Amino acid sequence: MRSTYETLIVEDNDGVALVTVNRPAVRNAISQEVQADLRSALAQLHDDAEVRAVVFTGAGGRAFVAGADIQRLRDYTKQTALQSRMQRLFDDIEAFEKPTIAAVNGFALGGGCELAMACDIRIAAQSARFGLPETGLAILPGAGGTQRLTRLVGLGQAFDMILTGRIVSASEALSMGLVSRVVGDDDLLAVAHEVATTISAKGPLAVRLAKLVMRTGADVDQRSGLVVERLAQALLYESEDKREGVEAFLSKRSPTFTEK
Repeated sequence: MRSTYETLIVEDNDGVALVTVNRPAVRNAISQEVQADLRSALAQLHDDAEVRAVVFTGAGGRAFVAGADIQRLRDYTKQTALQSRMQRLFDDIEAFEKPTIAAVNGFALGGGCELAMACDIRIAAQSARFGLPETGLAILPGAGGTQRLTRLVGLGQAFDMILTGRIVSASEALSMGLVSRVVGDDDLLAVAHEVATTISAKGPLAVRLAKLVMRTGADVDQRSGLVVERLAQALLYESEDKREGVEAFLSKRSPTFTEK
């Protein structure tokens, strides 16, 4: 399956969907059209039972996503901020039931960095650069940047990046916990696909509930998170996939999972 939108290319490779933001002439800036295409693609991928994981990347090699469309920023008003369309889009990506991976090549600035942070896993090419430079335009990272960066790297590192607007290298992003691994530029998509395929081989209901429990637990106290964990485990203990997983392990064979 290969679907071409106005600003995206969506390809399915063995159950892993590769979503490529395809505006290389403007470093894959997130325009309103990109946002609309991403929403449509997410709906399509959500309903496609064959797709088990989603990888996001950018076309052209120079940028993952360089940020929002600055030309349109001139016309933004308080109503634009209150509508928060990009923030809501990234909320939807964060809450997406299937695992999401950001394969970051080149610059991930502003909205691009925020898109990557909305994904479950971030894998960076050695050439990747991350930044939230919005304060230089007298605005702030308003598509989740002030919140997700703080949760990922801690308040001190988030203050440093957001208030100065500085751009960090892939190795520094790894050391602060913004990404989980750094690979060679030529290996990026292969590694991202390998990670996605590894996840796809696990029990799909277990992966879905693990995502739900971890996301929920990050926003509540530990005791409440543990309650949610117990309830999710109770559902899994009664699932056919748990029985299949255990039997396959004991029989030294590969499991065949069925529950979505």
